Amino acid sequence: MKRKMEKHHRNPKIGVDTGGTFTDIVMSVDGTLMTHKVLSTPRNPAHAVIRGVHDILERLPTRQNVTIVHGSTVATNALLERRGAKIALVTTRGFEDILQIGRQARPSLYDFWVERPAPLVPAERRFGIAERTLHTGAIETPIDTAQLDTLAAHLATLELDAIAIGFLFAYVNPQNEQIAAEHLATLNVPISCSHELLPEYREYERFSTTVANAYIRPTLERHLATLTKSQRFPKAFRLMLSNGGSISARNFHAAGIRTVLSGPAGGVIGAYHVAKTAGYEKIITFDMGGTSTDVSLCDGGISMTTESTISGLPLKVPLIDIHTVGAGGGSIATVDAGGALRVGPESAGADPGPICYGKGEDITVTDANLFLGRIEATRFLGGKMQLASDATRAHLETFSREIGLSPVEAADGILKVANATMERAIKVISVERGFDTRDFTLVSFGGAGGLHAAFLAENLGIQTVLIPPNGGLLSAYGMLFADVVKDYSQTVLWTFQNATEGNGEKLNAGFATLLARAESEMQMEGFAKHQLKIESSLDMRYEGQSYELNIPYLETDFIAKFHAAHEQRFSYARPEAVVEVVNLRLTAIGETEKPAIRHEPPMGAKVSPDARGATKPVVFDGKSCSTDFYRREALRPGNEIEGPAIITEFSATTVVPPDFRATVDAYRNLILQHG
Repeated sequence: MKRKMEKHHRNPKIGVDTGGTFTDIVMSVDGTLMTHKVLSTPRNPAHAVIRGVHDILERLPTRQNVTIVHGSTVATNALLERRGAKIALVTTRGFEDILQIGRQARPSLYDFWVERPAPLVPAERRFGIAERTLHTGAIETPIDTAQLDTLAAHLATLELDAIAIGFLFAYVNPQNEQIAAEHLATLNVPISCSHELLPEYREYERFSTTVANAYIRPTLERHLATLTKSQRFPKAFRLMLSNGGSISARNFHAAGIRTVLSGPAGGVIGAYHVAKTAGYEKIITFDMGGTSTDVSLCDGGISMTTESTISGLPLKVPLIDIHTVGAGGGSIATVDAGGALRVGPESAGADPGPICYGKGEDITVTDANLFLGRIEATRFLGGKMQLASDATRAHLETFSREIGLSPVEAADGILKVANATMERAIKVISVERGFDTRDFTLVSFGGAGGLHAAFLAENLGIQTVLIPPNGGLLSAYGMLFADVVKDYSQTVLWTFQNATEGNGEKLNAGFATLLARAESEMQMEGFAKHQLKIESSLDMRYEGQSYELNIPYLETDFIAKFHAAHEQRFSYARPEAVVEVVNLRLTAIGETEKPAIRHEPPMGAKVSPDARGATKPVVFDGKSCSTDFYRREALRPGNEIEGPAIITEFSATTVVPPDFRATVDAYRNLILQHG
C-alpha cells in the first residue's frame, strides 16, 4: 500500500494562473487532478501564488519534486496600468521621437476626444547617439565611446530602473547596439537591446517592443524574486509564454515581454486539447474571468500572430491570436451622461470585488447573475465562500430606482449589455475575418463563462457549446500541456520570381543560423538536438505591399502556398508578380509530458439522485422559471439534462436556459445544444 501511494504521488505537475480576481491552481498527479482557488493579492500577486501552491502541495503525503508552470498577469497589468519601471531609451540621433510619432493608423477615427496613449518613455529620457548602420549592414558612423561615457554619466543621475537600446538597422548588424550595451552595463541596471528581442525591420514596432520589455522587466523580476526567496515555494519553475509555450524562470530576462498574455494563452491551449480530444477541431474559445473576456478562433489549429497591441502599444512578438474586451464577472455597471446603461471596462477586481463578495459597493455582472438566481449563494467555490445575497439585493434595488427600471429589468439589462460586448469580441475574430460562427463550437471556460455561453451561442447561431470540467480553472489546467517553446526571427527582404534556381538553398542557409541559436538555447532548457521539433515559416508579400502573410516553409512550393493563402485572405492572387520574403521565422519545441484526459463509458441518460440539488426560481428573459440545480461532480457520462437548469461545480456555474439541453460526454464535458 505504501509503494502504491508513492507511485501515485510521483512527479506532480502544477499549473498556476494569476488573474485579476482569483489565482487558480491545478495539480496533476499520475492522471488525477487536484484543484485550488484563492483570492488574488493585487498589491503583490506573488503572495497569492505562494499561498495557493503551498496549500495544494499540503494535500500530498510527502514533499516531492514538482514541475510548476506559472502564467501571470503581472507584465500585462504593468503595461495596462502604466505601473512599470522608470526607463530611458538610447537610439540613433534624430530618431528619438519614433515612439511619439508612431504610425498613421487611426483606430478611433470618429472620436473627437480620443487621446493617443503616452509613450512609456517621456521625451526627456529619450537620448540620441551619433551612429549609423546602413541597410546593407555596413557601419557608416561608428559610435564614439567618449560620447557613450558622457551619456552613462548623465544616466547615472536619473535613478533608472532599466534601459532600452534601439538603433536603425541593428537587425542587420547589431555591432553598435552591442558596443552601447557594453558601455552602459556599468550602470548595473537591466538593458534590453532590440537586436536580441526583435531582429526585424520596422523601427517603430521594434523600438516599441524593446521599450515595453525594459518597462516590465524590473516589475517581473521583483515578482519572481518574491517567489524564489519564499521558503514555501519550489525554487525551480517555468513561466508560461504568450505563444503557448513555456521557459525556465531563470531565462525570462530575454523574453519578459513574451509573458504578457500568458494566462489567456494557457486557456486557449487547454481548450484546444480538451476539444480536440472530444472530437471538435473547429472551435471558438471563450474565456470569461473576473476582469476581462478573451476569445480566440482555432480552425483546426491554434491561431498565432505577430501583430498585437496592448493599451495602444504594438508588440511584435509571436503570440496566440487572442482578442480581449473589458467584460468579466467583476465588470461594473454604470449609467453614462445620456442615461444609457454601460457595463465595464472598469472592474471591481479582487479587492473590493463584487458586492456579493462582502466588501464591494458597485453593481457587477456577478451581482446581476446572483440576483436573478443563476448563482447559488451557498455553494460558491464548493461552499467555501458564502455570498452576500441581501447586500446585493439592496444595492441593486437602489441602482434600479436611479435608472427607472425594476430590479429584475436592471439585472437582466446588465447581463444583456455584457453579452453584447462579448458577442462583438467573437465577431472580431470570426465574422470580420471571413469565418462563419455557425461552423464552430463554442468552448466556454473561466469562472463566469458558463453563466453566459449558451446565450452567446444562441445569438451567434452557434449550435454546440462545450464546457470542460473545472472550467473556471482551465487556464491553469492548460499550462500543464505547455511545451518548452522558443521563437526566433530574422528580417531578410529577399525577392523571388519562383521556387526554383536555388532559392531553397538560400533560405535554408538563412534558417541554419536561427537553428544553431535555437539548439544552443534549448540545450540550456534541457533538450538535446534530437529531442527538438522545429517549425519554420516565412513572412511573405507581393513586392510593393506593406503587409505580410505567414506561410509554413516547404522548400519546393512555398511560393504557390503564398499565392493560395493570399487569395483565401484577400480574394485575389497575382501569380505573375514578384514575391518577397520579409522575415524568416523558426520555432523550437521541446515536448513535455502531458496529463491524460480520461475517457469513460456512458452510464445512461438518467441523472442519479445524488447529483440533484434544490429546485428554485431563476429569472430568464424577465420571467421567473422553476429551475433544477445539479452538482456537476456527481454527473456521469451519458447523463442528459433539460433546461432550464443550473449546474454548479467548485470553480464555475453553468446555466442551461429554457429550450437548451445539456449532455455529459465521455470526457465529462458538458455539451449544450439548443432545442
